[in-house]
Amino acid sequence: MTTTTLRITPLSVPRSLDDDDAADFRAYGALNRRICDEAVGLPELAPDASQMLASWQDATDTLHTGFVARMGDDIVGMITVDYAQEEDARAAEIDLLVPEENWGTGVEDALLDLAEQEASSRGRDLLQTWTLHRPIEGDRMLVPKTGWGRVPAIPLTDALAARGFAFEQVERNSELDLRADPTPLRTALTAAEAIAGADYRIVHWLAPTPAEHRAGYAAVLARLTTDAPAGDMEFVAEQWDADRVVRRDTRLTSAGQAVSVVAVQHVPTGDLVAYNELLIAADRTSATHQLGTLVAKDHRGHRLGMIVKCANLLRWRELMPDSPVVSTFNAEENRPMLSINEAIGFRPVSYAGAWQKRI
Repeated sequence: MTTTTLRITPLSVPRSLDDDDAADFRAYGALNRRICDEAVGLPELAPDASQMLASWQDATDTLHTGFVARMGDDIVGMITVDYAQEEDARAAEIDLLVPEENWGTGVEDALLDLAEQEASSRGRDLLQTWTLHRPIEGDRMLVPKTGWGRVPAIPLTDALAARGFAFEQVERNSELDLRADPTPLRTALTAAEAIAGADYRIVHWLAPTPAEHRAGYAAVLARLTTDAPAGDMEFVAEQWDADRVVRRDTRLTSAGQAVSVVAVQHVPTGDLVAYNELLIAADRTSATHQLGTLVAKDHRGHRLGMIVKCANLLRWRELMPDSPVVSTFNAEENRPMLSINEAIGFRPVSYAGAWQKRI
């Protein structure tokens, strides 16, 4: 009788997906999409290997690491551990990728143990991760510490809870049919612009960001980690400047991706005070993903969120007419942004749970 030993090795980052050492990274992209498909039936939530490679190759702002678990020659799971590079960053973000057929074999425990050891060895004392959930009622429904939203328990949530992770927050994943009648978007945009008044104007671009907007865009991007609702999730205040915007644009537009940005400029000061971003893969018939939407705290109450969302969606329909839907995530307690989404036709299709553990 023979037994097969579980073997875990680092995930190598190739220079190109065509290189001889790129097989594991290509498998990572495929497994990422498989996990999203198994969890919620939405494989398109995960980027593929070509979309992720540039981010893994550039560790200036975030260091991406990963580990591959094998039984014999077969990959039975992976885990990634990401580290923000700000000097005061404390958290490591982990993503456990174990297919349903391998769950319960000990693979998940071995990978989670390793991730915690790796994070600790790099001086991080906080682990953060997210779970995906179908929009259904289950036998056991979990409520986060925020008190907003709830999700059905799954094997991964049981494993995290058993390890001391706290369930902090629920995010709603919503989709908008880009082929629907655009009249509600136009009507909402016109009404919002009338409320905002002449002190605010729309600016827009396709990435890369024009030089004249890089500094202002950096300033508003920096506010996403401090101004967006996060419950008790602890995120480091990201440090942004024009050079970081250039690096991000390079990563986001790799592998033929396209990014549309609509921002609102405060005319009296020239500051960018709200923005919305939409991204699509090289396959222009694929789903669109909203990257970020934010209205600076001191400019809320002027319908700027409605303006950037509607203006970008209307522009996107012309730029990418073959994309069927746009997908977005919002905290359940972020009622102002959810109200905007609901008013213009977004509908919930899945949920995410945010988990955190101090180590």
